[in-house]
Amino acid sequence: MLWVKAFHIVFVASWFAGLFYLPRIFVNLAMVAPGSVAERDRLLLMARKLLRFTTLLAVPALALGAWLWLGYGIGRGPASQGNGWMHAKLALVVLVIGYHHACSVLLRKLADGSSRRSHAWFRWFNEVPVALLLCAVVLVVVKPF
Repeated sequence: MLWVKAFHIVFVASWFAGLFYLPRIFVNLAMVAPGSVAERDRLLLMARKLLRFTTLLAVPALALGAWLWLGYGIGRGPASQGNGWMHAKLALVVLVIGYHHACSVLLRKLADGSSRRSHAWFRWFNEVPVALLLCAVVLVVVKPF
């Protein structure tokens, strides 16, 4: 079980690294001057590659997490037996998956020129995975309920 847990942590950390950096590329894309085609194309290429790589990292992170939960029974059982933290963590996992999907939608809009978001909006959007990771780590380590 410790090997599964170790690899789960590595893949989750790697997945989040991508989710931390991808919106930073969006900030730069939102700031590209009109007519700077080469810069825009370079940033789009970087964002597409990072999104693809981040998606590939998410798959084993989720699979290993499911293995820990279902295979080893970590956090299983009713919330009344002190497993409420796992229910909350699973809700956060759903939010992270939603954030990841939102990144792909935003990238598509940035690529086709239909995004009307400002660089300041993307800076705030970039803070979401930090809050999600912080909450998940607190839930797993502290198990407050």
